[in-house]
Amino acid sequence: MGLTLTEKILNPHVVEGRPERGERVGIRIDQTLTQDATGTMTYLQFEAIGVERVRTELSVSYVDHNMIQEDFKNPDDHRYLMDVAKKYGIVFSPPGNGICHQLHVERFAVPGRTLLGSDSHTPTSGGVGMLAIGAGGMDVALAMAGEPFYVNYPRIVKVHLTGRLGPFVSAKDVILEVLRRIGVKGGVGKVLEYCGPGVETLSVPERATMANMGAETGATSSIFPSDQVTRRWLAAQGREEAFVPLEADPDGVYDQEIEIDLSRVEPLVALPHQPDNVVPVREVAGMEIQQVMFGSCTNSSLRDLESVAHILGDGPAHPEVDAGVSPGSRQVLHHIAASGALERILSAGVRILEVSCGACIGMGFAPPTEGVSLRTINRNFLGRCGHKTGKVCLVSPETAAASAVEGRLTDPRDFAQRRGLKPFVFVQPERFHVDDRRFVFPPEDGSSIQIRRGPNIAPLPAMEPLGEMVCGLVLLKVGDDITTDHIMPAGAKVLPLRSNVPAISKHVFQVVDGTFPERALASGGGFVVGGANYGQGSSREHAALAPRYLGVKAVLVKSFARIHLANLVNFGILPLVFQDPADYDRIDQGDRLELATDEVRAGSVFRVTDVTKGIQVPCTTPVGEEDLNVIMAGGRLNYVKARR
Repeated sequence: MGLTLTEKILNPHVVEGRPERGERVGIRIDQTLTQDATGTMTYLQFEAIGVERVRTELSVSYVDHNMIQEDFKNPDDHRYLMDVAKKYGIVFSPPGNGICHQLHVERFAVPGRTLLGSDSHTPTSGGVGMLAIGAGGMDVALAMAGEPFYVNYPRIVKVHLTGRLGPFVSAKDVILEVLRRIGVKGGVGKVLEYCGPGVETLSVPERATMANMGAETGATSSIFPSDQVTRRWLAAQGREEAFVPLEADPDGVYDQEIEIDLSRVEPLVALPHQPDNVVPVREVAGMEIQQVMFGSCTNSSLRDLESVAHILGDGPAHPEVDAGVSPGSRQVLHHIAASGALERILSAGVRILEVSCGACIGMGFAPPTEGVSLRTINRNFLGRCGHKTGKVCLVSPETAAASAVEGRLTDPRDFAQRRGLKPFVFVQPERFHVDDRRFVFPPEDGSSIQIRRGPNIAPLPAMEPLGEMVCGLVLLKVGDDITTDHIMPAGAKVLPLRSNVPAISKHVFQVVDGTFPERALASGGGFVVGGANYGQGSSREHAALAPRYLGVKAVLVKSFARIHLANLVNFGILPLVFQDPADYDRIDQGDRLELATDEVRAGSVFRVTDVTKGIQVPCTTPVGEEDLNVIMAGGRLNYVKARR
């Protein structure tokens, strides 16, 4: 029996457990990445572990999220990140160098290696045949300290591609088609493995786009073969020695199969407020728009922006459309400047935003009240654009560009036909512009480096053990598909507080119920009750850490998203699942719940008592005995330090 590509990479990296579907395994991590929105807390935790040097092959600290320097907070965090990198042997990428995922694919991703990143879109590097996984910062800190990363061995989905994309249809439309088919929960516990003759028609940037947005399905990772397209990409980056040919065996066994004929894919749009709310552009064409944003880690490559310039060159942006572009890296910016694409984009009236994640996470460039914003980003969650009334739609660069010119949502194929516009053909440079001088590479010995800490960098809060009883009010009851943006918003006001847990905790559930932080503290903590797929979206561990600081002791839901579940464990919050999802309706916000922790056992059914209603609700926990021990200890850091 042959092996899938995922198994070929994953199995040799398993250091604990059995490499079988569904089994909990510990895997060796070769590379890590962080970004500044998650990085400060990650490195505070890494320092607390107490090792003298990172123990990975490569670790990179990117600054690409918190770029607005309104006051001292963000610059201080960036300085702290640079000092930590020098001291502990980490490569540092400063502000303006590029978006972490675009940069990692360009400069560091290696086929066949494992990558763990404190950002949910880390699987972008699967576009070059790397098994890349997003996780909370605590897990990344532990990986840098040489600890295994624990995850359930994934089920593997074969996504078989045939045909070739038609004119003005791109990889963004393909991954939106995947989302239309399987939804935001369809990839949970799985790896999406792409194969078939259609793969060789896709460039590395197109593959990276699809691998990136596999995160929106809840997938653990997404991966493409490492083939001659990969080799040419690495050679053009001056890294051909990193190339390793990798593909699945013909008789590899998959848990699920999806067939996509690329020639039949059409321009698609994800309407607010979920990435799987996908319909063909032609069905909603004509919708007025107020804003267009090109870029983000999903669609900011040279291929993407040259395609945008090709379309914008046929006409300026509509005068009532506010359009902006964030190139993915300095390399991309250099190439579009040299090729003339930047001039066409500027001439069309598009604003040049920073080389950053910026607008994607609400750091500036928000739409007007009730405004419709077309974006080539990966998420359109409620409030993510900077405020709750913004209506973000996810589209391809081609759809975004055509719509920017027309002033309304437009199928780019119709736009091209009306204007006699020829199809765009991407020609990869024989040699990319490579300039690594902005990276700060660490010294051989960083022991003498003094780490500078600004006044906003607060110590890690103490995490007490869970105790014999978990009791308290249901502080909040929410529905299905609650995202980490709902729990812990991003944006220009909140992100600069990432290194200060007491301060950032004041914004927990801000877009759902602004009274939550005050109520949680006043009541001494308690429970959160939710629906299915609770915690989908970002890897931000603050969505667990800040509620824990406010006293949240347990979360009782129908089901959890993978990364958030791990983050709850890491910070000592007990995850509970209704044995019967219908019992969700029996509990109300304000009820008082009680649970004896000695009754909680992995794989068993126990009962939470609703004291207010005088009923008992059967529940289970989705974690194993070791994770329960971590929770009882007050979190992963306490648990690991006690073992060392």
